[in-house]
Amino acid sequence: MSGGVDSSVAALLLKKQGYDVVGVTMQIWDDAVKLPDTGHSGCYGPGEARDLEFARAVAARLGIPHVAVPLADQYKRYVLDYFRAEYRAGRTPNPCMVCNQRLKFGFLLDRAREQGISFDLFATGHYARVVRDNVTSQCRLLRGVDHKKDQSYFLARLTREQLRQVLFPIGELTKVEVIRIAQDAGFNEVAAREESQDFVECDDYSALFQQTDNRPGPIVDTAGHLLGQHNGIIHYTIGQREGLNLGGQKQPLYVIGIDASANRVIVGPAPDLLRSEFEVTDCNWLTIELPSAPMEVTVQVRYNHKGCPGKVAILNNPKDSGRARVNLDQPQRAVAPGQAAVFYRDDMVIGSGWIS
Repeated sequence: MSGGVDSSVAALLLKKQGYDVVGVTMQIWDDAVKLPDTGHSGCYGPGEARDLEFARAVAARLGIPHVAVPLADQYKRYVLDYFRAEYRAGRTPNPCMVCNQRLKFGFLLDRAREQGISFDLFATGHYARVVRDNVTSQCRLLRGVDHKKDQSYFLARLTREQLRQVLFPIGELTKVEVIRIAQDAGFNEVAAREESQDFVECDDYSALFQQTDNRPGPIVDTAGHLLGQHNGIIHYTIGQREGLNLGGQKQPLYVIGIDASANRVIVGPAPDLLRSEFEVTDCNWLTIELPSAPMEVTVQVRYNHKGCPGKVAILNNPKDSGRARVNLDQPQRAVAPGQAAVFYRDDMVIGSGWIS
């Protein structure tokens, strides 16, 4: 329970359906990184205290127990350290996907059991669906009914084993319906809370890094010509235009590559951002049978990407399913190393891999 309307309504619906519900909230903020309290909530920051109070208040009104589970050390190790390492390597991290796999659907459940909470299923307020096959006992991950709020992309790193114990009570609802349910139940204050999808409660991520990470270096074009200076590769990502400070150019320039070994930012015109072929590593397959031939799928290369038809082919042989090559029917903009490519067939998640 995050203290927001989605997880609150999820708990409300489960209680109405007759489940024995316990609310749990991750505590990941320990003031190790100095961030100002801006008054709004994010995943990581001092606003966690307000979220915790909202979650406790909702649980109390629902008549269910509420437990806070401390995971600050795990969050620093598996999310913040990963986030820093990816930017330092010139890649674009996806902390939400890592947090879901390792913490929210991993350490949180382990620690809850260690704290004496016994449970059969774990529910969250994600806009996604899990369908169970009664014949094979397999679970399929599907997009939420509200495609504008769908969060299946962020859940695509969950394993089949993790999905077996998951419920998504609001996956069949739209955001409008969720808010109306909260209002009808008298949770107007929760329904009116500002929605936050920020990873960190600050305007940029610089507070998470050390001063030594701000190491200046050259900005060059694809031919290697020096165009300017950057103030540290951690401030740049593929597709970025703002903040380059390159005046006098004939056409707009974008970050098309980051060479961490040479501490260089490579820029080029918009057409240079287009990619129709790339590889992914550390694939997570949610389909039972992996075909030896290329699979026709819809490929989503970032959360707000609408997806593109294409093919994904496992490299080497079907027994080595960790690497795959993706070929898109149409070139897509800003395919960034470090981000996840998620493969869909209609609404069903087939698998995912990290863009390399």
